[in-house]
Amino acid sequence: MVSSELRIGEVAARSDVSIDTVRYYERLRLLPRAPRTGGGFRLFPQETIERVHFIRQAQEMGLSLEEIGQLLATRGGVGECRNVSDLLRAKLAGLDERMKKMRDFRRTLSRHLAACECELTDHGEEAACPVMEELGHLPKVAGSAEKKKK
Repeated sequence: MVSSELRIGEVAARSDVSIDTVRYYERLRLLPRAPRTGGGFRLFPQETIERVHFIRQAQEMGLSLEEIGQLLATRGGVGECRNVSDLLRAKLAGLDERMKKMRDFRRTLSRHLAACECELTDHGEEAACPVMEELGHLPKVAGSAEKKKK
């Protein structure tokens, strides 16, 4: 075996991923198909480690494996740079939308928490959960949420 070639376990260990992950990336064609020895062992070039690191970093940035595959298929140049730019712009727009939804959801949760705390303060052990009432899971208890609305 040439010293620059690595078996799958070595690639996995040096890349800090599992052997199954290396196999999966190869199946998805994120890694070039590795030639095999006469004994059936895969032999990967050293560059595979850098490629696995790139894939992991791209995933941490929120890119899907499909999007990463598109990036890995690029060869450079102005057209490819535009494609990458478009992909990143779309990712940013998606993140902005998710962040907006999360802020809205946070406001909803804060409102529900305030209603719960108010109900507990006002009614103690007699409190009826205003959140559950609002969601329609519990029948409204006379004197709880209606009193606050008046």
